[in-house]
Amino acid sequence: MDNKKRLAYAIIQFLHDQLRHGGLSSDAQESLEVAIQCLETAFGVTTEDSDLALPQTLPEIFEAAALGKEVPQDLRSPERTPPSEEDSAEAERLKTEGNEQMKVENFEAAVHLYGKAIELNPANAVYFCNRAAAYSKLGNYAGAVQDCERAICIDPTYSKAYGRMGLALSSLNKHGEAVAYYKKALELDPDNETYKSNLKIEELKLREAPSPTGSVGGFDIAGLLNNPSFINMASSLMNNPQLQQLMSGMISGSHNPLGTPGTSPSQNDLSSLIQARASAILSFLADQKPLSVLPFSLIGLLKREPEDEVGPAC
Repeated sequence: MDNKKRLAYAIIQFLHDQLRHGGLSSDAQESLEVAIQCLETAFGVTTEDSDLALPQTLPEIFEAAALGKEVPQDLRSPERTPPSEEDSAEAERLKTEGNEQMKVENFEAAVHLYGKAIELNPANAVYFCNRAAAYSKLGNYAGAVQDCERAICIDPTYSKAYGRMGLALSSLNKHGEAVAYYKKALELDPDNETYKSNLKIEELKLREAPSPTGSVGGFDIAGLLNNPSFINMASSLMNNPQLQQLMSGMISGSHNPLGTPGTSPSQNDLSSLIQARASAILSFLADQKPLSVLPFSLIGLLKREPEDEVGPAC
């Protein structure tokens, strides 16, 4: 019987036991569930494969080894056999072909080719990282996270795997986790401008918590309304025909807070109007000049999303 499958089954059993009795946080439980799915897919085993069960649990085997006890011969894992030169060369060819498919945006074909390379050489972190990039392009961010985790397990110093993990986590709205991975990527590659930029974006999204006085994407509207420069700029734009058209639906059937054409509204009317239609107004203002009075964090949220590094990992 394949000892690799027996070992995988024992690990899956252990992880399931931790889910039931480990007293873990919800985030930790979610991570374990992902790990279980990853192992089941990689080794083709499930908890229903009771014929793979060992006479001892994984903690019992570990305890025996730690105490210097003899581990039964049939429980010992064989050494991993490195790929042959032919398999390594073919895996590199498949990876290169996958890279070419990425360039022409044929991402499904790239996923398939990287997968074939992984089958021939599952110890190469680059193959997993490249497939993670293809998964992200297809919107399969959970798959990208799994492949990044496997790449990091193979090579904990591989900065691009941490960067790609940050990108996938950001797409899943897990900005706190994304920040941690971008920081690790920068520790390993401190001059990488993409990581620096993406880290700033994620930190902004993490900091901009919803305000009780109203928000747009987590931005404090009350603070913006207290900015005299912003109020002056907004006042000068209120007679803009595009902006008046934007507001016409809201003011239909009520008094016109914009005042008569050619006149400026009062600051109280202006504040009420901006508060009521903050999202649309801020989106409009973000496309106007000057932008100097708008906080960098707001412009970042309106205009930017994290970006991946150009091309596959090689």
